[in-house]
Amino acid sequence: MNVNLIAVVLLIYALWGSAFAFFSKKGLRYSLADYFLANRKLHWLTASLSYGATTYSAFMMLGLAGLTYRGGVGALGFELIYLSGLVWAVLLGPRLLTLSKHYHCVSPAEILTIRYRNRWVGIAYTLSALFFLIPYSSAQLTGIGYLLETLSQGKIGYFSGLLIAVILSFLWVEIAGLRSVAVTDSLQAGIMMVSAVTLLLILINRFLGGWGGLFRTLEVTYPQWLAVPGTGFFRFHTFLGLSLPWFFFSISNPQVVQRLFVPQSLQEMRKTLTGFLFYGLLYTFITIMLGFSALCLVPGLSNPDLATPTILVRFPLPTWVVLFTALGVLSAAISTIDSILLTLSAMFARDILPPTIEETRKLRLTRLVLIPLLGVAIFVFALQRLNLIALLSVASSAGLIALVPSLIGAVFWKRGNSQGALASIIGGALTSLFLQLFNYKPMGLWPGVVTLLISTLLFVFFALLLPPTLHQEYLTLLFSKPKNSNPR
Repeated sequence: MNVNLIAVVLLIYALWGSAFAFFSKKGLRYSLADYFLANRKLHWLTASLSYGATTYSAFMMLGLAGLTYRGGVGALGFELIYLSGLVWAVLLGPRLLTLSKHYHCVSPAEILTIRYRNRWVGIAYTLSALFFLIPYSSAQLTGIGYLLETLSQGKIGYFSGLLIAVILSFLWVEIAGLRSVAVTDSLQAGIMMVSAVTLLLILINRFLGGWGGLFRTLEVTYPQWLAVPGTGFFRFHTFLGLSLPWFFFSISNPQVVQRLFVPQSLQEMRKTLTGFLFYGLLYTFITIMLGFSALCLVPGLSNPDLATPTILVRFPLPTWVVLFTALGVLSAAISTIDSILLTLSAMFARDILPPTIEETRKLRLTRLVLIPLLGVAIFVFALQRLNLIALLSVASSAGLIALVPSLIGAVFWKRGNSQGALASIIGGALTSLFLQLFNYKPMGLWPGVVTLLISTLLFVFFALLLPPTLHQEYLTLLFSKPKNSNPR
């Protein structure tokens, strides 16, 4: 494809997104609550689309399509596990919203600091999130690098693709915080969905003989891909290891947890989560079918992550479809990266920087120092070109799952204490790191499974061994509030 045409489309995309980001800046008060939570005034539809764009990254069109290409229908079950895990957002969301409003929390780590009355718990949560979210963010950049390099036949190098993405992510965070991120996210969510549907329909109707032709080809040529474990990839331990971190994704990933602080009311939260559920179901099925289509059209790829880019290059698709699909993948990746940059910088501002620093100075440090440094770290990690975006994403989630027991305990269990929370977070994170560095799977169990077991056992052990950390106002707010009331 003509590299000049790709460059023009990227320039239009960058200008278009930046214009909407600057438009969202109107009324920004430059406080931490406004910058990181948009003052809790996002419309539910914007919040829902932003939630979708934040969650569904380059992992979907590249990673999940590649996982389907490699292992078959088991990828659908794996992704549906994530959607079923939305139950955790439903269970914890109302209480987290209540707490965040009452205590004026901006970051998820603040909830733990307040509950366990120990600032080190929030610091441990923040550092663990930082350590595991950088690889996850780099997976998004990797997807963009692969895509632009493939489409331009190497004229836009991998390095240049990464640079474009990280600059746009930084810019759209810097302009107005969550306001600009949410507005650009919601528009990008539309591009992601429409581009994926368009590509799938053209592939099926033009090159595969319709839906019947696709399923006949799969049934005759690739029957193993329609069963589990099928090709052998989705054996039980593999499926469990991939899926368990995904089931807790909505409460293990701080950038998603923070979105539960944003709604104005419980009604707005319900609408946001319902809208995301419908979006997620549709996008999941489309991506799975793209993976199957790629299997039929371009079999034998050594790197499954390149299934979608390879189709865009090898088949005589209309130029606008190729470019539109590329923008869909780019949008998915950037919307995830900028949300992670926003959340990690919020946690640094509220949980790492000394509380004695005034708010305006914290915001200035965040915008001028923290966000750029995080962007550079993600960029450098992505330069390593680690393969299989899906597995890298799940590996990051396997580490983040160490944060789950202390968060659930902070919301549902009165006996929790700071010692247990610290042991759970640090012990779980170190367990995950050790298992993944040495590629060790005790009894065949993947790192995410072992990490959750160790983290949970540590939290419960210390909770039963030592006295609970009591915070009477916090506990009264959680356990005495009528269930049907809305936080004010």
